[in-house]
Amino acid sequence: MREFGYERVHDVSGAVALLGADPDARYLGGGTNLVDLMKTGVERPARLVDVRDLPLDQIEATEDGGLRIGATVTNSDLAAHPEVRTRYPALAQAVLAGASGQLRNMATVGGNLLQRTRCGYFTDTAKPCNKRVPGSGCPAIEGEHHNHAILGASEHCVATHPSDMGVALAAFDAVVHYETADGPGELPFASLYLPVGDTPHLETALPSGALITGITLPPAPVATVSRYRKVRERASYAFAIGSIAAALDVRDGVVHEVRLAFGAVASRPWRAREAERVLTGGPVSAEAFAAAADAELAAAKTLPHNGYKVTLMRNLVVAMLSELAEEAAR
Repeated sequence: MREFGYERVHDVSGAVALLGADPDARYLGGGTNLVDLMKTGVERPARLVDVRDLPLDQIEATEDGGLRIGATVTNSDLAAHPEVRTRYPALAQAVLAGASGQLRNMATVGGNLLQRTRCGYFTDTAKPCNKRVPGSGCPAIEGEHHNHAILGASEHCVATHPSDMGVALAAFDAVVHYETADGPGELPFASLYLPVGDTPHLETALPSGALITGITLPPAPVATVSRYRKVRERASYAFAIGSIAAALDVRDGVVHEVRLAFGAVASRPWRAREAERVLTGGPVSAEAFAAAADAELAAAKTLPHNGYKVTLMRNLVVAMLSELAEEAAR
């Protein structure tokens, strides 16, 4: 690991000023991803700006009935918060599925959104990777890709986004708030991550040097009947090979509202809007759920060893929505 500077900040403006003065600096939250990447040489910041002491560690109700979650709230505190567990249970479940208790105690909400892919070619600096070194190639396409993207990928990158939390946030239309030297700004969660295209090294739409200050969850009554399910290759903590956040509002046997988002299938948490469109206003049945999944997954482009994800996600949609329909009928 190369030498680097370290500064702990206590106000947002000071943190933003330090990044503005040093483009090779990075914000440090819990460090559960960044420090690992520094050890392997993927990230080589000249300075770390520790933001853990910023006054951004609260979860508060908004005037319209949503929730505002500060960027330095730990994953553990987020998952345990009674309002999150009651009003957005899929979010609490996603966080609990994401990592061990020790990691959740350190990891922050803002850092979770900015964690980088766990693709083995990205983390191995001896290998080419367009995300790490633009124009060097994507060896995963011909190599190890069984856990790579089936939606929204390109010939330049087939890596997936690793966040569990992000999948639930995508389902609930979260809004990301940030601060720059020019003042505050916000992005709808659906616009936070850039399409892969031919620039996979450009991952988010955040302005340069922006500091995430929090996330707002708008009021969503449908979210009270929601769940998150994660499929992984071992029972202990591991990154997903497929996951789903789902919420369902059924009235008189008809789907009044549905939210669906997929994880581990794309370079960003994938909102399944086509499946939602097909389901809304239609009957509640396993056949209808399967048809909606098929409509969403029709755009899937698989590689030789990751085609199983299409069947996996189809089964997850049917199983999850069937369970939620039963819960709503009680």
